[in-house]
Amino acid sequence: MNAVFEKPSVWKRLKPVFIGFDGPLFLAIVLLAAGGLVTMYSAGFDHGTRFVDHGRNMLIALGILFVVAQVPPQRLMAAAVPLYIVGVMLLVAVALFGITKKGATRWLNVGMVIQPSEMLKIATPLMLAWWFQRREGQLRTLDFVAAIGILLVPVGLIAKQPDLGTAILVLSAGMFVVFFAGLSWKLIIPVVLAGAIGIGALVMSEDQICQPGVSWLPLLRDYQKDRVCTLLDPSLDPLGKGFHIIQGMIAIGSGGVQGKGFMKGTQTHLEFIPERTTDFIFAAFSEEFGLAGCIALLLGFTFLIFRGLMIAADAPSLFSRLLAGAITLSFFTYCFVNMGMVSGILPVVGVPLPFISYGGTAMVTLGLSLGILMSISKSRRFMKS
Repeated sequence: MNAVFEKPSVWKRLKPVFIGFDGPLFLAIVLLAAGGLVTMYSAGFDHGTRFVDHGRNMLIALGILFVVAQVPPQRLMAAAVPLYIVGVMLLVAVALFGITKKGATRWLNVGMVIQPSEMLKIATPLMLAWWFQRREGQLRTLDFVAAIGILLVPVGLIAKQPDLGTAILVLSAGMFVVFFAGLSWKLIIPVVLAGAIGIGALVMSEDQICQPGVSWLPLLRDYQKDRVCTLLDPSLDPLGKGFHIIQGMIAIGSGGVQGKGFMKGTQTHLEFIPERTTDFIFAAFSEEFGLAGCIALLLGFTFLIFRGLMIAADAPSLFSRLLAGAITLSFFTYCFVNMGMVSGILPVVGVPLPFISYGGTAMVTLGLSLGILMSISKSRRFMKS
């Protein structure tokens, strides 16, 4: 008697891939991705192949998300140390043999040109989460000191390139892990107070320290000094160093409550906004969609962040909780820094707006981060079932 085997349908073969996916998180991703595509079409339809490339990058990020979501957190933890070591070695190689463009040495040719600092946005919080997982239940002050050392190695190498924007992102992601691991408020509050005093002193002494010929070395390079001074008073050089901030604020203000309408932004399409498809795309978005659109975008990011924090709170292990919390709050850092620099409340640094800004490497990193969140959410659901 011949046995008859029924060929499984396509859905039955794909179903295990989708089982355990976090519905609310995926909904937030879809809505923000749709907003990013609409914004990029308006800002970049006449900017070469930006819109098509942005869509392609999103599909690549989505593929990475699905693949990483199938990897259990235990395997992610096993990859933490090798990934961190490789990332730091690549940063050292950049310092020794890197490619220099526009005064910055950030790239490395390994058969293809890569920017190793992007890897550390994930590798550093992974490594720190692994470190605290190994010391769960027996944390001492020296463990936090060692964690700060682990963090400062890549941050220092990235800042030296110089790439202040990426250094801030890596530093913030690592500090989120250290904070969630139980860093005492007695150590946090003095640092916050010192920062507030420093900022206040900077504002008060603007007239003296921003004069031509005044050097801030070894603290900051000349172009970084110019960015800070431009933030304090963009009108000092409105057609030069202050042009970005001034045009961004004009675009945001001219959008009003309802915005000028889709593809009707004059500041955007008359090319007054520099980098309108990358770092300053929030200004283009604000001009066309106004305050109402900005509130909707902020609600989308807020929903994504709260969902990520809920996943972190319910994560089954210390490693998963620390990693999910750090990745989630990194989205907040991205949004706050990007919107802040475009709005003129922070210095201009190269930080993209997630889902919205154009950028292949940034989109891949985004897909990887969201895939890790999905993986942690799936592991939590499987343990409960």
